[in-house]
Amino acid sequence: MTATAWGSARPGFEQADSATLEVPLDGALRDLVEAYLAGGPATPAVPRYAATVMLVRPAPRRRGSEVFMLRRAAAMAFAAGAMVFPGGRVDDGDLDAVTGWAGPTPEQWAQRMGCPVVTARAVVVAAVRELFEETGVLLAGSGPGSVVRDLDGPQWAEDRVRLAGHELSMGELAARRGLVLRTDLLGLRSHWLTPEFEPRRYDTYFFAAAVPQGQTPASCTTEASEGVWSRPHQLFVEAAVGRVVLLPPTAYNLRQLDRAGTPERFVAEEPPVDRIMLAATTGADGTRVLSAALPGTCASPGSQTPATD
Repeated sequence: MTATAWGSARPGFEQADSATLEVPLDGALRDLVEAYLAGGPATPAVPRYAATVMLVRPAPRRRGSEVFMLRRAAAMAFAAGAMVFPGGRVDDGDLDAVTGWAGPTPEQWAQRMGCPVVTARAVVVAAVRELFEETGVLLAGSGPGSVVRDLDGPQWAEDRVRLAGHELSMGELAARRGLVLRTDLLGLRSHWLTPEFEPRRYDTYFFAAAVPQGQTPASCTTEASEGVWSRPHQLFVEAAVGRVVLLPPTAYNLRQLDRAGTPERFVAEEPPVDRIMLAATTGADGTRVLSAALPGTCASPGSQTPATD
């Protein structure tokens, strides 16, 4: 399984206290960080905006929650082999006008997300688009309060392919099919920025959504080798013995899902979403670690760097 520059969730990946997240440095990750630091002042790569969606449902017998996970294909340049939530970067097409919009306005999303209106609108559209591209789940309907069903036909599959190939925008798809985006079905959970030493960087908003009635998610993307429903606890057990790789943002959000108790509560909650960025620091035992202050606490170094539009 491929290591990533984010680090992975394994024994030792913990919140050192209620205010701080720490990730141990070892192997290729330590070498990458040390090489970056030894090179002296450098201009970090400009991050791309991205959106990801935690698709959740009640676990059997309603004992907690399950989340739909994708295992990244081994050939992917970023986070190969890791278990991730559906999502991806904002595309130019996500900036296209969307005439059908239900739920919080782009202005309200911008206030919640702490970014310009144009960015908030594009990120929310990207969240809906990426979820549909990668799982076949579409958060849209003929009007407020409705959700489209029966998405198994070949025409819907063709729409997903055209979206993924940048031949169709979400706005164009919604207009052609007479749909409004149900942004009210999304809940904003957290906001992460890839560390400065990474050559590929993403400014990512993490959302949550319940599976709409009448829709069934599946892995619909070549970027993933499989799609599975998992409980957070199960994923942490498998990560501890090396069966899966969890990036720190994934592990952080899985812990929040586990603590929420029910998927309904998880989607409805409005936690602080100050941006989180891991940075190299010295731990209590004198070793180098990656650490970040968590939302609602003092910012970690670089965690409040303004986003680049």
